[in-house]
Amino acid sequence: MSRVVCVTGGSGFIGSWLVRLLLERGYTVHATVMHLEDEAETAHLRSLPDAANRLRLFEIDLLDPASVLAAIQGASGVFHLASPCTVNRVEDPQRELLDPAVKGTLNVLRAAKESGVGRVVVTSSISAIIPSPGWPADVVKDESCWTDLDYCRQKELWYPASKTLAEKAAWEFAKENGLDVVVVNPGTVMGPVIPPTINASMAMLLRLLQGFSEEYADFYMGPVHVKDVALAHILLYENPSAAGRHLCVESIAHWSDFASKVAQLYPEYKVPRFPKDTQPGLLRAQNAAKKLIELGMEFISMEQIIKDSVESLKFESYI
Repeated sequence: MSRVVCVTGGSGFIGSWLVRLLLERGYTVHATVMHLEDEAETAHLRSLPDAANRLRLFEIDLLDPASVLAAIQGASGVFHLASPCTVNRVEDPQRELLDPAVKGTLNVLRAAKESGVGRVVVTSSISAIIPSPGWPADVVKDESCWTDLDYCRQKELWYPASKTLAEKAAWEFAKENGLDVVVVNPGTVMGPVIPPTINASMAMLLRLLQGFSEEYADFYMGPVHVKDVALAHILLYENPSAAGRHLCVESIAHWSDFASKVAQLYPEYKVPRFPKDTQPGLLRAQNAAKKLIELGMEFISMEQIIKDSVESLKFESYI
């Protein structure tokens, strides 16, 4: 494969790590950002090792096909990470979440097809697997499980709906157009922060350390280290036998399991205590990411995920 690849959403939490690891491996990277003049989006990328020689930044709007095509042209592979991510309430779900996720994904895939890209790795989410209340209660959820869109609409869970609709659109496009697509479904992504802002999952950890006691009934607690998520993307890109969806989690755990481990490791913080089973119906599993493990992935432990995350929050003066 050519050593030129495009990473959409390159300035984000996962995207920054992916760009870093791709540069370390000798790739030339076209990374997309929303605003080239915004130092908060670009400075941390330009400061990465070898960025001066092998990183090109492109300003794109996911809903503008021409800008997407300009970033992808010349690349033999695409990592599509760019998508709005929020767990907060939105005023206009269609405009703020659904359209950018679905139409943006299709614009990326069309540009990849037009540019003759060999493989596209699409970043979906565990949120395209759960909530899925109709799944058999005694069966651990895996890649064959899909989020219940009717349930999402009823509960106004627009982020899971956006990731599910975008991934389904990607699979349909790939089938109809003969495009080689593989998908990563990360869980709760945490770890050392490269950009100047933190992602939604790290914000949840921060609030836990600050003593807030939110519970997450429809939240899939599958912790995973951000470096492992970036490595999983590269593994799927470089391995021709990889196909389909790939759950990317260190384990399937309850929110209570995670909070208890945080409290054990950092007793100096007033971490709330939760009931043992914070998510009824969610079956715990240690090796849920079997497909990635079979490809050679070795996941960083939950304990190390927490340590790396908390130390990063300390270093960046969040706590």
